[in-house]
Amino acid sequence: MSERFPRQVYLLSPKELSPETIAVTFAKTSRSPLSFRAIAAELTEEKSAEFHERWVVGYGHASVAEHAVLHLAFENVSRLAVECIESNRLASYTEKSTRYQKWDAEGFHVPEEVRGTPHERRFRQACERLFRAYQDTMEPVRRVVQERHPRREGESGQRWEARLRSKYVDACRFLLPAAALANVGMTVNARSLEHAISKMLSHPLQEVRQIGEAVKAVAREEVPTLVKYADPQPYLMDTNTDLIRRAAALSADSAEGEMIRMVAFDPAGEERILAAALYEHGTATMEKVADFVRGLDGEARRELAGALLGRLGRHDVPLRALEHTTYTFDVLMDQGAYFEVKRHRMMTQTPQPLTARLGYALPRIIVEAGCEHAYREAMQTAAEAYEALAAWNPEVASYVVPNGFNRRALFTMNLREAFHFCELRSAPNAHFSVRRLALRMAEMIREVHPTLAAYMRLPEGADWRAVEAEHFSQV
Repeated sequence: MSERFPRQVYLLSPKELSPETIAVTFAKTSRSPLSFRAIAAELTEEKSAEFHERWVVGYGHASVAEHAVLHLAFENVSRLAVECIESNRLASYTEKSTRYQKWDAEGFHVPEEVRGTPHERRFRQACERLFRAYQDTMEPVRRVVQERHPRREGESGQRWEARLRSKYVDACRFLLPAAALANVGMTVNARSLEHAISKMLSHPLQEVRQIGEAVKAVAREEVPTLVKYADPQPYLMDTNTDLIRRAAALSADSAEGEMIRMVAFDPAGEERILAAALYEHGTATMEKVADFVRGLDGEARRELAGALLGRLGRHDVPLRALEHTTYTFDVLMDQGAYFEVKRHRMMTQTPQPLTARLGYALPRIIVEAGCEHAYREAMQTAAEAYEALAAWNPEVASYVVPNGFNRRALFTMNLREAFHFCELRSAPNAHFSVRRLALRMAEMIREVHPTLAAYMRLPEGADWRAVEAEHFSQV
C-alpha cells in the first residue's frame, strides 16, 4: 500500500444518499479522479436525475442503474403472483413460509377478472373448500406427528410445538390454493427492477399488472429516473399469445412419463470441466488442454477430479470450472415442490402453466391421520372448478389449483448449480417433495458423470425411492 495513496474501504450509506445519487457516484469514478466521497458531495438529486436521463436513458448505459438498490415489501399478494415477482434472476427474496406458518382461511385473492361474473361463486367455493380441508386436517395430522416425535427431555413446550409444526404443516400445505395470500420481501437493483416491472405490466393476470403499477409508483419515490420508462412490452405479450396458440395441440391430460427425465447433457462434460480447471492456471489453448485431458487414463482423471473437488469442506463452494457443462431435466412435480425449486434462479427454469390435469400427490401422513377422503374431496372440488374456469379463462383458473397438483417444468443447470441444489435440497430438513427430486437428479448426474458427481455431499444412505415410499401414498 502506498503512503500517498492509502487504501480505504467504506460505505456510501443509503441513510445519507439516495439510491440514484449512489449510482451516479459510482458511475462517475470511471472518468473522475476524485474520491467517491468527493463525487457524492458535489451531487444533488437534480444533478443525479439529469445524469441518469442523459447517460442511462439517453445513451443506454444501463449498468449504472445496478448501483441503485431498493428493498420492496409485498404484502397480501397471491402465490400465483409471487411466481412472476420471483422470476427475476438478479434479485433476492424472502417469502412467507407454507412450512412454518398456518395460513388464514380467509386469506385468498379473488381476482378482478372473476368478480361480478357467474364464475365468482364457484371460485370462492373452491378456495373455501380447500382452506376448510386445510384447517380440518391440521389437528389429526398433528396428533400423528406428536406420537412419532415426543417431547425431548428439557425441551420447552414452545420449541416442541415449533418442531412439530414444521412436520405436520408440511403435509397440510398440499391443500393450499395458488390464490392463497403471501408476503414477500425483495432486494433488487434498479436495472433488474425496471425489467421486472415491465414483465409484470405485460402479464396476463390483472393482479400482477396492478402489482407492477404499484411497484413502479413506489420505486419512483427512490429512483424517479431509473424506472420511469418501465412499460408493458408488446414483444412479451404478443410472443406469449402466439406461442400459447401454437402449443394448444400439444397439451396432455395425464401425468404420463417419469418423474424426472434428463433430456440433455454433454457426454464430454467431465473432460470439459477438468480441462477448464487446468486452463485457468496455464497458458495453453483450450484445445491443447482438452487434448491432454482426453489422453489421461481413468486413474489419472480420477486423480485430477480429486485435485479439483477432493478438498471441499462442508460449506465450500466448488470452483467455477464446474459451470462448463449443463444438464436439462424435464420434471413432473407437485406445485409445492415447484415453489421451493423456483428460488434456485441460477438455473434456467421454464415452467408450464399450473393446471389440475396432471394428477395430484397424496402425502402418506394424510392417509394415516384418517383424512384421505376429505383430502380427495377437496382436490376433486378444485379440479372441477379449474375445468369450469379454464373453459372461460385458463390464466385465472390457475388460482384455484392447490399445491398438491402436479406440474411440469424444464430445468437447465450447470454442474456447479447442481451441486448446490442437490446438496441443499436433499438435506434431512428439506421438504420431502423436493428432497425426492434432488436425490433423483443427483443419481442421474452420477450416472452420466460419475467421476465428478461422486463429490456431491449428499446425506449418507439417502435415496429418493425411500423418501417417496415414506412420505407419499400417491405421487
